[in-house]
Amino acid sequence: MSNTLTDRSFWRNYWESKTGLAFPVNRNYLFHSLLSDIIKRFNPNSAIELGGFPGYYAIFLKKHFNITSTLLDYFVHHQILEDVLKVNNLTGDDIQVIEADLFNYTTPTQYDMVLSCGLIEHFYDTKDIISRHVQLLKPGGVLFITLPNFKGINGWFQKRFDKENYMKHNIDSMNPKLLDSIAKDLGLKEVRTAYYGGFSIWLENKEQMSALVKIFFKLVWMAGKTLTKIFRFESKQLSPYIVLEARKQTL
Repeated sequence: MSNTLTDRSFWRNYWESKTGLAFPVNRNYLFHSLLSDIIKRFNPNSAIELGGFPGYYAIFLKKHFNITSTLLDYFVHHQILEDVLKVNNLTGDDIQVIEADLFNYTTPTQYDMVLSCGLIEHFYDTKDIISRHVQLLKPGGVLFITLPNFKGINGWFQKRFDKENYMKHNIDSMNPKLLDSIAKDLGLKEVRTAYYGGFSIWLENKEQMSALVKIFFKLVWMAGKTLTKIFRFESKQLSPYIVLEARKQTL
């Protein structure tokens, strides 16, 4: 059985169905505070974003911190990528792009930072996909992984209103304790896992939903945002993301 819950045709259809992909990646882009803190503490010179097409985080690191950035993905839509780079005042020379299957990819190159945002949950074997990140990490380098949390309200919306997309995710991987255990089993240190994001919900197919579903969605979104703005906290039920940060042992 294949380790992945998706394939190239899924990703081609997914990206070609999207609009508004070419936008400026600003300094306050999602996870900016966490990444800024990592950069302040560890001062990485090089980074690779895995499974990150269209490369928003590789662009973020290059554009705002001048970090030598690489994007590696199984599927790269080159016209979309060109448009995204252009609106960020970058060219193909600014970001190295590798279109390859991570499970068949070998290279002697290692990086100060290895990150992925929304990748590991598309694979059955969570430990194996995280180990692929670690292989690309320099000794002393920092690992940064985020994934959605579908075990709370956001997941209920996904399962109820977009079952097809929900089934493309390994729900068992969305467990901070599991991620902590895997990271430590792989020999990583300074491991930190946490829920993140306060509150948010989304549906990939929201525009195809009925007016009633859209109204319900909006009401829940507003209620959750108001609650967590007044009382900011992270939780399994409300937080939309899970974050893993760790460092590789030095030699």
